[in-house]
Amino acid sequence: MHCVSCRVCSIPVHRWAGDEEGKPSTPSDYFAVREADAEKELQEQGPSCAWTPEQYHKSPQQLWEMVRSEATADSLAEPALASFLYSTILGHSSLEQSICFLLANKLASSTLLSTQLMELFTSVLKSEPGLAEDMLCDMLAVFDRDPACDKYCQCLLYFKGFHAIQAHRIAHWLWTHGRKTLAMALQSRISDIFHVDIHPGARIGRGVMFDHATGIVIGETAVIGDNCSILHHVTLGGSGTGTGDRHPKIGNGVLIGAGVVVLGDVKVGDGSKIGAGSVVLTSVPPHSTAVGVPVRLLKRKDTSPTAPFVDPALEMDQISFIEDWSDYII
Repeated sequence: MHCVSCRVCSIPVHRWAGDEEGKPSTPSDYFAVREADAEKELQEQGPSCAWTPEQYHKSPQQLWEMVRSEATADSLAEPALASFLYSTILGHSSLEQSICFLLANKLASSTLLSTQLMELFTSVLKSEPGLAEDMLCDMLAVFDRDPACDKYCQCLLYFKGFHAIQAHRIAHWLWTHGRKTLAMALQSRISDIFHVDIHPGARIGRGVMFDHATGIVIGETAVIGDNCSILHHVTLGGSGTGTGDRHPKIGNGVLIGAGVVVLGDVKVGDGSKIGAGSVVLTSVPPHSTAVGVPVRLLKRKDTSPTAPFVDPALEMDQISFIEDWSDYII
């Protein structure tokens, strides 16, 4: 398992360390400057908050250098992959350019050419630099939480959950900038290729992981907070034929197990865990565990306020509540 922090702060990250003139130039300086505000935010909002880089996280440049180093080693170990690794990673000057190339080639069709998509994706990232930051956060999240991810380049090259989220980020940008026809065309290709159906109007935070990802469905007005982990065959759907706000709102640090269905404009609070196969029809309070059809809340045995809290999405623990919660009956 990779290192996981037991505390998450809520200061939004708009720039990485050293990205702007006059800003701290190292990760250590960057965190030192933010520490006081982070502590204040933690006290005001509780332990489940928005994504922020941890001390052990690599900077964007360090991450790109590591990805290139891994790809070089893999190309030497497996010569049959040398051409593939060059075209996808080693032939590019940045991580975001590599991501754009990968997505363009995966989503291309006979009538929507990879060169057209590459130009589109590159222009979108140039117009909205924050999207590249979101992509980096997602890659760090996957490496932190998925024990099957041994290298950063594995996530970049092979994890379709990561691919689906990044492609959606571009489709969402198009949707919010009045290019809805192109956004829907891109969404259709994402659904066809990755088997993940996310309406381009849905909003997704940073540091989000779709584990396995097959069969995930997310509706138009759904919102997913930062640091969430969502497994395969999860539905965040609407109810009825009305328009307007009609899909679930998922807080920060939430873990949603495989096969969960959440319907309607309900809220799943920060730091909550929804057990696999559950059906959620009403709101779930923060820092709760809910299981069943329909879900019911489980009362925890140890309610000590001094007990350390770890967001379920960071732990990825889907079964311990059987022992930790007092009223679970088979």
